[in-house]
Amino acid sequence: MDNTSNIPGVSLDLPRREMDLRVRDRILLYARGLDLDPKESVDLALESLKRCQSPHPSYSEAFASLHAILKERGKELLQDGKIPQMQPVPDIRRSSMLPEELDRTPWLNIFKKSLHNIFHIFNYKGAKASDSWKHSAERQRQQREWERVAGRRRLVLMVLFIVPSAIGAFQMYGILPPQGIEAIKIMTSILFAILFGWISVGFWMCTAGLWSIVRKVDRFMPTAGCDTVEIPRDCRTAILFPVYNEDSKKYMAGITATWHSLLETGESDKFDIFILSDSTNPDAWVAEEAAWHEFCRREQAIGHVFYRRRRENIKRKSGNVADFCRRWGAWYRYMIVFDADSVMSGRTMVRMVKSMEKHPEMGILQTPPLSVNMNSLIARVQQFSNHLYGAVFAAGMHYWLLGDAQYWGHNAIIRTEPFIKHCQLPTLPGRGPRAGAILSHDFVESALMRRAGYGVWLAPGLDGSWEESPPSLIDELIRDRRWCQGNLQHSRLIFSGGIFPTHRALFINGIMSYASALLWLFFLVFSSIEAISEVFIPPSYFPSGPTLFPVWPTWYPKWALLLLASTCVMLFMPKLFAVVLTICKGGARCFGGIFGLCASVLGEVLISTMLAPVRMIFHSLFVISTILGWKVSWNAQNRSDQGTSWGDAIRFHWWGTLLGIAWGGIMWLITPGFFWWFSPIVFGLVFSIPLSVFTSRVSWGMAARRMGLFITASELQEAPEQKNMHAVLTLPDRYTPFTIDSSHGFIKAVVIPSVHALHIALIRKKEWTRPLGEESAKKRRELLAKALEHGPNGLTRQEKSLFLLDPRL
Repeated sequence: MDNTSNIPGVSLDLPRREMDLRVRDRILLYARGLDLDPKESVDLALESLKRCQSPHPSYSEAFASLHAILKERGKELLQDGKIPQMQPVPDIRRSSMLPEELDRTPWLNIFKKSLHNIFHIFNYKGAKASDSWKHSAERQRQQREWERVAGRRRLVLMVLFIVPSAIGAFQMYGILPPQGIEAIKIMTSILFAILFGWISVGFWMCTAGLWSIVRKVDRFMPTAGCDTVEIPRDCRTAILFPVYNEDSKKYMAGITATWHSLLETGESDKFDIFILSDSTNPDAWVAEEAAWHEFCRREQAIGHVFYRRRRENIKRKSGNVADFCRRWGAWYRYMIVFDADSVMSGRTMVRMVKSMEKHPEMGILQTPPLSVNMNSLIARVQQFSNHLYGAVFAAGMHYWLLGDAQYWGHNAIIRTEPFIKHCQLPTLPGRGPRAGAILSHDFVESALMRRAGYGVWLAPGLDGSWEESPPSLIDELIRDRRWCQGNLQHSRLIFSGGIFPTHRALFINGIMSYASALLWLFFLVFSSIEAISEVFIPPSYFPSGPTLFPVWPTWYPKWALLLLASTCVMLFMPKLFAVVLTICKGGARCFGGIFGLCASVLGEVLISTMLAPVRMIFHSLFVISTILGWKVSWNAQNRSDQGTSWGDAIRFHWWGTLLGIAWGGIMWLITPGFFWWFSPIVFGLVFSIPLSVFTSRVSWGMAARRMGLFITASELQEAPEQKNMHAVLTLPDRYTPFTIDSSHGFIKAVVIPSVHALHIALIRKKEWTRPLGEESAKKRRELLAKALEHGPNGLTRQEKSLFLLDPRL
């Protein structure tokens, strides 16, 4: 019986010739969709039609003939859960990864523990930990020297932080109007002291960084002398790429560049790459599978590049990495964690492994990644700042922190065994945004690694590490919303047992990254109240009752100028340090020459000043919303250069614009003199909408580049890895007779035979071979009917995912 009528679009009422042509076209289309050479697939289809016994074969008969020919030629169809000569993941070697206790210390013990930490803050010899965190005697001996040096340096930093802040608070109180509200004056002075101390930390970081670079001698540099170390044969390193609904073509280009660079080192046999997917978008999911398969086929990387997708996105990225550690971490001595937009040179990764081999007490080695490939104006400004100021700042962080540095979540190498034993994150008990899974996991993991007795180091001189920045102000703020909630969670961990004092301070530093915006907002509000009170509250010349002589109000203009000058020095001197250092080292040509360098710095200062009030009010809102219990969702980051539309900018910034107009208008009407001091804040808020739009435009970024502004060395002399990545991005997609856009992965999995078979092969068989209950079977029949009636566009994301998880549909 001819069952051609069962095929959509084919009817027995059609003339026989037309039916034959449709069967021929369908079998040819199917053959060309297989993972075969185009000519071979055409020959295969024609041969299968010739072998059919019937002169007018049905589609099923032609397909059976095609399948028989494939078996004769020793070629398997990708089906029945098999991928010929491919292994999506290595054999599992399970490890136990139990969460560490990290909740708050009871409040009754905080005072006692605080005294203990103050007593031991600069002398780690007295710091104690429980048996699970106990340091080995050898590790204590090796670390004792740098710990003593770090203690002395931090004592100096504390003095440099406290003394100027106290002096600044005293001077601020003295320059405020004497007739003002006393409580407001005191709060303004306290806030100024905190904010002044906050910006002074950055100043002293860069000062120490300049000193370190000029000296050219650092006996504690973690990568010094590592080139003479040989990597043992049994030393294996996993390179992890956690992805979440990303553009597979873009991050696979980065993986390709990284892999090619690794091949050139001759050490690639000691490295494996893992693509760890948490994607929930069905189209992205299928695209990832096809991209991985194509990469392994093209690069002959079978057995070195693996792919796995989790069904349940537990604890987001940190849970994804932890899942790898539990399943395959025992096979590897180290793991290098990437972001989806990260690229690293093979030489850098090899040097990182050698450094870890030379220093067995080192738990994490963090590289300072450079921002690259940015085109929008705001992203180019950030990229320029990262290239110009980053080296000085990284050297300063290394100078003050040494082996108590931070892990930034990517572009870093981690010693796997202690990470598995000591760095599993707990779920914080309770409700609200400060409970649940820890979002900013990297800071906590570095604190746990340090608590376990291993050093966490920053390698300021290690280049060959790159990342990308958010392409617009809105994308940056969306990312900051998530980071803000994660950093505020650390307030629950400050007094956790065994955490070293430096990491407690780093937790506070992370909190201040966003809380400082709210403090700055309060400072501006109190300053405005003080300015208004000076207008409406007359000075009191006889505050103590009847007297022969009045008490004239005193004001110290020199103090005001000194505070202004000191604040400007703290804010802008680090930039001057970087400019002078770059010019003296002959690096100005990498930034467009001396004129281009200086003009770019001025442009960066102007744009940063205009955007600072916008960031301030949003960061303040983020802090307040977190305190009020508003949780943040986990969404994929936007890495495209689409730019911000006027509609999006208005919806995002309208309230900030109205705030700026109202605030500025009140100041102008009541105290015009103060308004001009306040104008940078007002103008930044009032013009936030056009600022957000224009700074997101690629055309503005490219115009600045043509003018010689915000140019970086990576653009004038592109690294081989970046060239390779861009070359891969320009490659056309592999030929397929199906004209389906690459973004429609779900449709590809349904229509294209090779993609469909590959997808089935990557699904765990036990997930779809188990028998279904009557209710589940009924729901699947209803879903199938809905798909046949409405097509892919009529299905939700969850329904598409169910289709992809169950081949029986």
